[in-house]
Amino acid sequence: MTAAGVTNRKRLLVLLLGFTLIFIALIGRVGYIQLVWGVDLQKRAVDQWTRDLDVFPRRGSIKDRNGKILAQSATSESIAARPSQITDPAKVASMIAPILDLDEQELAKKLSSTSNTYVWIKRQVDRKTANEIRALNIKGIDFTEEPKRYYPNGSLASHVLGFTMKYAEPGEGLKGQEGLELYYDKYLKGFTGKLIMETDVAGREMPYNVDRYIPPVNGLNIVLTIDQVIQYFTEREINNIVAKYNPKKVYAVVMEPNTGEVLAMANWPNFDPNQPPRDIGDFEEMQQLVKNFTCKDNIDPGSTFKVITAAAALEEKIAGLNSSFNCPGYKMVDGQRISCWRAGGHGHESFAEGVQNSCNPVFMELALRLGKDKFYSYLEQFGFGQPTGIDVVGEEKGIIMSKETAKNVDLARMGFGQAISVTPLQLITAASAVINGGNLMKPYLVKELREPVIDENGQETERVVKTISPQRIRQVISAETSSIMREVLESVVTDGSGRNAYIPGYRVGGKTGTAQKYGPGGKIIPNKNISSFLGFAPADNPRVIVLIMVDEPQTSVTFGSIIAAPYVKQILEDTLKYMNVEPVFDEETKKNMEEVDVPDVIGMDLAEASRVLKEAGLDYLAEESGTVVVVDQMPKPGASVLTNTTVLLYMSSESDDETAEMPGQESAEPPAEGMIVVPDVVGKSIREANNILISQGLRLKIEGSGIAVSQEPEAGTHVEADTEVIVRFRLPGNNVQNGDKNEEQDDAE
Repeated sequence: MTAAGVTNRKRLLVLLLGFTLIFIALIGRVGYIQLVWGVDLQKRAVDQWTRDLDVFPRRGSIKDRNGKILAQSATSESIAARPSQITDPAKVASMIAPILDLDEQELAKKLSSTSNTYVWIKRQVDRKTANEIRALNIKGIDFTEEPKRYYPNGSLASHVLGFTMKYAEPGEGLKGQEGLELYYDKYLKGFTGKLIMETDVAGREMPYNVDRYIPPVNGLNIVLTIDQVIQYFTEREINNIVAKYNPKKVYAVVMEPNTGEVLAMANWPNFDPNQPPRDIGDFEEMQQLVKNFTCKDNIDPGSTFKVITAAAALEEKIAGLNSSFNCPGYKMVDGQRISCWRAGGHGHESFAEGVQNSCNPVFMELALRLGKDKFYSYLEQFGFGQPTGIDVVGEEKGIIMSKETAKNVDLARMGFGQAISVTPLQLITAASAVINGGNLMKPYLVKELREPVIDENGQETERVVKTISPQRIRQVISAETSSIMREVLESVVTDGSGRNAYIPGYRVGGKTGTAQKYGPGGKIIPNKNISSFLGFAPADNPRVIVLIMVDEPQTSVTFGSIIAAPYVKQILEDTLKYMNVEPVFDEETKKNMEEVDVPDVIGMDLAEASRVLKEAGLDYLAEESGTVVVVDQMPKPGASVLTNTTVLLYMSSESDDETAEMPGQESAEPPAEGMIVVPDVVGKSIREANNILISQGLRLKIEGSGIAVSQEPEAGTHVEADTEVIVRFRLPGNNVQNGDKNEEQDDAE
């Protein structure tokens, strides 16, 4: 072969090799595009020839345990535009801006957008307005329904329910904020559907377009353990407390102690979830208002915590009902003198009497007998220092000092509810274990999740998809110890500091508490206490347990037996009747139902006043230090009350005071002889208004029902005894506004 032929052959081979490489590269490129870019390119292509509109699902309803609606979804129309289909943005803007109360120039700019294929014009407009826009028949204007949350009972159970807000971006509907709306958001919100249409490259709808509809999946409905009626009882009493004492906060929980079901949970201040407080400038302040305090505030339990110490002591058999104690008015621990709330002490007393008297030295002694290891073991067993697991986002776990750093003096203080912080929910959950046979139950708010379905008749019904049952965490104390504790706590109400919670015909148990608050350096803050009462009934077979804690009531006497017990009593009484628990009127009950007239002890010293009241079959409550005389009393002299009622005595060290004011009252011209100053009962319930007026020697005439909104004569008017006061009441929702302690002393009870 000639040299030229060899050269040509080489050229052909090089050329063939080049074409082969190019062909392989093209095949590789095509394969890469198909396999790697294919999905993305296909999506881009679909985006170019289709446009879609979100179809929002219906957010699930929230119902109480009896099926009553607490939160539901309504729908409102939202208006959107496709700028590519609008030929004259300025003209369209001039047509619809006045109807929607929008800025015409801003709207024209939005409709002229070349970067957005889909823009919102206005969201959640009423149907009448939407129909006005629809009647204009403007090409490129779309309408879609969006969910809107509605809470038919306003602020009722607001901290439990939480609230919702719209997502900033379209396609997501409503997002849960706080409460159950947040915790169960993934179940409530459902899945968004689509309305898809074919368009040309400019985004214009094709002449023979066939819309495709992907239906939304509605959210699940949830059924609560909350009972709307019991929730109302609870919030009504909170409103009464607020009207009378103007506290900083109020916490309340009602629970079924045998299952952990929360029947009611309420806080004050509260809010209306239909109009949540988004306009508060300080975000932290807003968060503090909408959070569920009962699960997220760590507070000092005070003497209500003595229930736990007593149960642990009985379980470990370091004390029995007849064990003897001596209270000289203080106890020395690690060289520190820690006082009892009662100046001079309680003297010799049994274990049961120590609980009835809420004697601090008794509980210090019990904690020290238990020892650090066992005491901390019971704290853990009862669930303190850890979340309860309730269905609330961000639940607090309380504050307990580490066992390693705790000294005997710390142990003694914790024994009577000082030097430890708990949430109200932790406290009532632990107390439920004490009275229900010793079982620590997991508290919960939701019983069922239900899917809305359409039956064969075309009617909407529900299918249960998940049931949440009571969950026993552990056995904490024996059934025998629990039985003894029920008897002891019942004696607190019949013979001890909880007499104001006594309900004729029902066996009630309970425990009072008045915890002091501490500032920087561990110093006690004067006149800032937390007053509480924990009550349950029937004592022999508990069906319901109630805890109320009042933070900083504005009154000179802040004992839990005065501030909280009467309101717990009312919730218990109304709830037991609502649950059809019949009262039993035995001979002892009938004796306790006897009425007596309150004697006049004003001007007497404390010793004489106490003797007169006890002879009349009444109890009393007053500061017991110094040389004092009674300057006023409540109920007033001559009022007819049940035996064993507590008479609140207002004391003064100035025996020659000519006029004494009730705490919180301003100085006023004293009434003439035989005249009475009409008290202010606006904001009170019928029961409270009646009690207040009767205690002053006046009569009540009722007009309407619910909460007092006006009265005649007005408060402060001087009238004769037995004058009739006309008080007008309205139902909630009808526009009704709703002894010396030293540094070492803790509870007043």
